[in-house]
Amino acid sequence: DDDDDDGSSTTMGLALGVFHTRDFLVEEIGTMTMVQVVSDGVKEAMASANLTTQDVHFVQIKCPLITAAARSLDKASSSAITQDSYKSMAYSRAASALGVAVALGEIVDETQLTDADICSNHALYSSVASTSAGVELKNCEILVLGNSNQSESDCIIGHSVMEHALDTAAVERAMSSLPSLVAAGAGEDDASYCYKIVNVFCKAEADPSGQILGCRHTMMDDSDINHTR
Repeated sequence: DDDDDDGSSTTMGLALGVFHTRDFLVEEIGTMTMVQVVSDGVKEAMASANLTTQDVHFVQIKCPLITAAARSLDKASSSAITQDSYKSMAYSRAASALGVAVALGEIVDETQLTDADICSNHALYSSVASTSAGVELKNCEILVLGNSNQSESDCIIGHSVMEHALDTAAVERAMSSLPSLVAAGAGEDDASYCYKIVNVFCKAEADPSGQILGCRHTMMDDSDINHTR
């Protein structure tokens, strides 16, 4: 019997939690205010999916950026983190990712994090956050994925951090982070022994050093197209 007395299962399954934050003011994007609002939102999404911090393996966030139209409408826009829309994407993504790190305890002491750290202190980060900025948003849309013993899904999720854009071993590390589905005493021929990979999601960027594994890459050489494109 896989069920406990409280109705939960001893078998973990994929669970998804969703939360939408409030709209952000122009001057809040890319700041500690955004970090805290996102952190609170991640916790709300986790609660809706019955997930604990150690069970979370992926947090996808779509966040806003500072547009020219928004700057013209917001009287406080002069105090914004930047007047450059493209740079504001980076600040928004960074603040959102740090919000995940705070929510999951990856940054243990929140007092060590300040506005000056955003897009600057790369020692502070989240190992499960993936963030993307969109011109269509004023708020953050948060999707949290993890494994819960209250889920009825046949799927489970794991994660790892790529050390570089060609780090294929990260897939193996992600698989090793999966919770065990192997029944006690099962042999290699038993159906419960094997995983079936359904999807692999990965995200990387052009290495700012201009090299991958000691070899030159050309992803940052085009002056007409930003390397993120």
